[in-house]
Amino acid sequence: MKPGDNYLKIVQWSEEDNCYVGTCPGLIRGGVHGDDEAAVYRELCVAVEEAIELYQADKKPLPPATANKTYSGRFVLRVDKELHQALAIRALSEGESLNSYCQKILKRAA
Repeated sequence: MKPGDNYLKIVQWSEEDNCYVGTCPGLIRGGVHGDDEAAVYRELCVAVEEAIELYQADKKPLPPATANKTYSGRFVLRVDKELHQALAIRALSEGESLNSYCQKILKRAA
């Protein structure tokens, strides 16, 4: 296993750039671009390993791993009082708990 295997690598089409863009959130800013999805992924893997080498050369700790991370299914979201009230009222009007209502909204947005 290479150190880069600990980091999530994402390649997706960008309408704005009109090409594939590869990123590694949490490790490198920016990314790599290209017309061939597989080539962009390969180039991204190289960029990730190079970024890790730079961290190590500078004797800086690596950022926390992002691949194979497990999630509890729970997180705290802080909102202002007005939004909290509006969401609670909306959930009540739809016969749902605030949690269920927000989960439904988040699923649609994801």
